[in-house]
Amino acid sequence: MSETYLALLRGVNVGGKNKLPMKDLASLCAEIGCGNVRTYIQSGNVIFNADRDVESTLSAAISARIAERFGLRVPVVLRSASQMIEIVRHNPFLEAGVAEETLHVLFLPGRPSKDLIDSLDPDRSPPDQFAVRDREVYLCLAGGVTGTKLSTSYFDT
Repeated sequence: MSETYLALLRGVNVGGKNKLPMKDLASLCAEIGCGNVRTYIQSGNVIFNADRDVESTLSAAISARIAERFGLRVPVVLRSASQMIEIVRHNPFLEAGVAEETLHVLFLPGRPSKDLIDSLDPDRSPPDQFAVRDREVYLCLAGGVTGTKLSTSYFDT
């Protein structure tokens, strides 16, 4: 059975580094069996359909093909459309009534360990807040993305 997926590529087309043309990325995804492939601007985000039984191998397959073809080591985070709906629906800050324009989500490739979560400093970047749920880090960034210390690299450590 087919599902709609979103592949989020980290560190692609950012500040002129790791250039990856979206047309080539779409072709690459189609070559490995993804259907109805489309990209979003130069973001490194790809939407496509694929059979659910290949979900567990898609991230690695896309990442490996990018490395082969473009020489880039790019982490690929995959979520289904239904997972994305649940992620939005269960945002703890949204549930608390926080202004939507301050809300962001970091998508992790895997579930972090309890020890890693416990080691995170809740006061790292006041007044910003975060909550880790499953493979997502929900952020409430009162001052916006540019001034926070709650970066992807902080949560990947």
